[in-house]
Amino acid sequence: MEYMQEIQPENIKGQILCCECGTAIDPNPTNMCVGCLRTHVDITQDIPKQSTLYFCRGCERYLQPPAEWVHCALESKELMTICLKKLKGLNKVKLIDATFIWTEPHSKRIKIKLTVQAEVIGKAVLQQEFVVEFTVNHQMCDNCHRSEAQDYWRAMVQVRQKSENKKTFFYLEQLILKHKAQENTLGIKPIHEGIDFYYATEGHARKMVEFINSVLPCKYQHSKKLISHDIHSNVYNYKFSYSVEIVPISKDSVVCLPKKLTQQLGGISPICLVYRVTNTVHLIDPANAQIAEINSTIYWRYPFNSICNPRQLTEFIVMDIEPILEKDKKYFPGQGAISTKHVPADAWVVKASDYGIVSDTIHTRTHLGHVLRAGDSVLGYNLQDSNVNDNNFDKLDSKMIPDVILVKKFYPDKKKKQRIWKLKHITMNDENPFQIDRDNRDYDEFLDELEQDPALRQNVHIFKDSTKVIPIDRDDISEENDGNGITLQEMLDDLVIDDVEMGE
Repeated sequence: MEYMQEIQPENIKGQILCCECGTAIDPNPTNMCVGCLRTHVDITQDIPKQSTLYFCRGCERYLQPPAEWVHCALESKELMTICLKKLKGLNKVKLIDATFIWTEPHSKRIKIKLTVQAEVIGKAVLQQEFVVEFTVNHQMCDNCHRSEAQDYWRAMVQVRQKSENKKTFFYLEQLILKHKAQENTLGIKPIHEGIDFYYATEGHARKMVEFINSVLPCKYQHSKKLISHDIHSNVYNYKFSYSVEIVPISKDSVVCLPKKLTQQLGGISPICLVYRVTNTVHLIDPANAQIAEINSTIYWRYPFNSICNPRQLTEFIVMDIEPILEKDKKYFPGQGAISTKHVPADAWVVKASDYGIVSDTIHTRTHLGHVLRAGDSVLGYNLQDSNVNDNNFDKLDSKMIPDVILVKKFYPDKKKKQRIWKLKHITMNDENPFQIDRDNRDYDEFLDELEQDPALRQNVHIFKDSTKVIPIDRDDISEENDGNGITLQEMLDDLVIDDVEMGE
């Protein structure tokens, strides 16, 4: 007898007919096919298929509700965010995908293809795709509107310095460029003894004031002027003004300190030399190389002025120089800090104009004992022939006043070499607002200080000048500058973008 093998029935899923059109479909809670379900239910009915975007042609920004204007590139994430926020009923469904559909850039149309899901009859999940078209309308933003109405600024920062040279503003320009502090500036205008910065909001102006206060010794005052007032909504419109006054002390100036201030600084000599100006004023006593720092708070509490400025520098010839020994330094007055970068020395000098005519030499003490040698030329101030009009200076004893104060070494035979580096400048409206006496020697002196002071170059971006040819026999450090020349390692490569046609 043969036994027949039992055949097991396969698990075959049955199908049903759509209750609307009779098409065979898989069972679902609605018993309808997808086509019939879409005719009865539209999950996108609460989402608008057309909307409007507002674009400012002046600043090329889009309006992000309620009142924020942002920069967006075409088909960018930022622009997609603005478009999706314009669709009010989108929160009732689940967004699966959103992509841009390419349109002509000049068509003023932006199309987005959206894919959404939602639960319908009997907890069935329906997925649907649709296209939303946005029309780009032009609308001027508030900042551009005020600019066209000549009422564009709401806050102003007035920077002033009562000094004879403008090297501080050249230094401030490089600091602004390095830290990109000019990004929110609407305009920069040069004024006598200073510069004005204009801003659209008070917050941007206050940020600029804090930046200047952090890099230069200064003080500021704040004021506001009422422009308009809406009594119904209680809205006030003000224009804010910040007045920033920089300490009127520049590098290589000689100052006479008040008596109370000298006592606070460790008994330093009243007559000091300013060898550096950063966020504080750095002073040094030429007689014993004692140093001190004065911040803006101490300066405005005990104000003082320069008795000699760099325009009065005179050339001297060093006849003899003797560094002061360590055992003799204990007799120096004062208990303040002593500079380790300078060496006090006794020097005998004569005016360059009287060299070979007058045999008498002038004795003085200087802090430049580490760089000066017999026969060198040095720039200094001759206090014997100077007419000083200062109250603190008049109270000093004649024994405390030196005859000559030496400032820095001078190279009279050095030819003016061609600089292979350059500095960038702020340009607005095809003009440079920092063009303050740039044709004068102040700017050349500022460039010379950059070459001689490595600490000053740390706060400045120096770029290679592609128009200048670097000599083959030129060393990275020039011996003529005693190692203070700008090396190639300190120069940055300037970014130049050329539009070159692409070949095959």
